[in-house]
Amino acid sequence: MIKSSIKYLATDKVRDLVEDNNQLLLVLNRFRVPFGFGERTVCEVCEEKGIDCPTFLAIANLISGKRFSINEIELPTLLSYLREAHSYILDFRLPDIRETLVSAVHQQRLDDVAVHIIRFFDEYADEVHSHMDYENRIVFQYIEELLGGKPSGGFRISDFASKHESVVSKLNELKDIFLQHYVMPNTRMLNRALFNISACGEDLVSHCEIENLILVPAVEALEKAVCATNRSQNSCTSGNQELSLREKDIIRLVAHGLANKEIADRLSLSFHTITTYRKNISSKLNIHSTAALTIFAILHGIVDPKEIELK
Repeated sequence: MIKSSIKYLATDKVRDLVEDNNQLLLVLNRFRVPFGFGERTVCEVCEEKGIDCPTFLAIANLISGKRFSINEIELPTLLSYLREAHSYILDFRLPDIRETLVSAVHQQRLDDVAVHIIRFFDEYADEVHSHMDYENRIVFQYIEELLGGKPSGGFRISDFASKHESVVSKLNELKDIFLQHYVMPNTRMLNRALFNISACGEDLVSHCEIENLILVPAVEALEKAVCATNRSQNSCTSGNQELSLREKDIIRLVAHGLANKEIADRLSLSFHTITTYRKNISSKLNIHSTAALTIFAILHGIVDPKEIELK
């Protein structure tokens, strides 16, 4: 029996967690916890398998809608979990959906609509591949460098967080096409395909929440710690003020004379987002005029003065 309704505890039995929420089977798989754990507690299983217990509990609690803490998160453990999640989604979940989807639509009719549906899914799968490849190559590598005390110049976790969203919207669109528009018998294979699409969508939403609510805050805390001991490194500071790569991009465009709307169009962001960035930059640097910000950009090498058109 779960000892607390507020959150899972290290003293809870792993079996009880799974009975409370069978979605945690995915968590066990991604932490490579084998079955046969008997009556052992979360703490005992984590210790036996070399898993950081607070990280395990943070993920399990978040996925189950319970209170969670990131105070003692172990980033290497979290990165290993997220990489396993990527592998599961890309190598198993998406191919399985495609297989059942092809069988479902081809059982009933092979027409232009069926072809377009499969093409739609293939394009979506490519987007998910690109999304997760970026995280594997850029974001996770940056975090590993940060753990080693040598962060990559320019990139900050805020650059990732500012534009990170769940890649589930198109998957929901595909499900809605069947439920609302594509008239065809509700066969077992089609039902299986839609069930798998729904399960994948829930998995992707949970995955995004883990990255946004656990990974990002933990990395931000690490960035502050590393920057505190490496103040002289340009990768951490700019003019004694922390600036993200995105903030430097905006400062550069401001110096080139672009208005907020033009900057938003150039960076494919909303006008509101750029306005918020501008306010944060002004607060960080205590610089509020475009002219002063341009001078700052020149002094700190953000922009080449020869590129700026004098007006």
